[in-house]
Amino acid sequence: MAGTSHGHTPAAWTGVIIAFIGFCISGAFMVIANPIGFWAGLVVVALGGVVGMAMSAAGMGAPKAAHDDLAVVIAANKAAAKV
Repeated sequence: MAGTSHGHTPAAWTGVIIAFIGFCISGAFMVIANPIGFWAGLVVVALGGVVGMAMSAAGMGAPKAAHDDLAVVIAANKAAAKV
């Protein structure tokens, strides 16, 4: 993964930051012993995932890799095996 831009996108950073804030909210309310605030923090964590996926779908995520046609790959492998 070091050779790729895995996770180095605005969508990934935004989703992780929102989820981190949600974990902090849940942790604080767990210490305070407030179940409503704890569950609200977990909702924020889930919201971070939704925002990240939505931003990725909007084109702010990592580009999808183009796949070669299977027939071309098989023919290239057969040609390489004959040599």
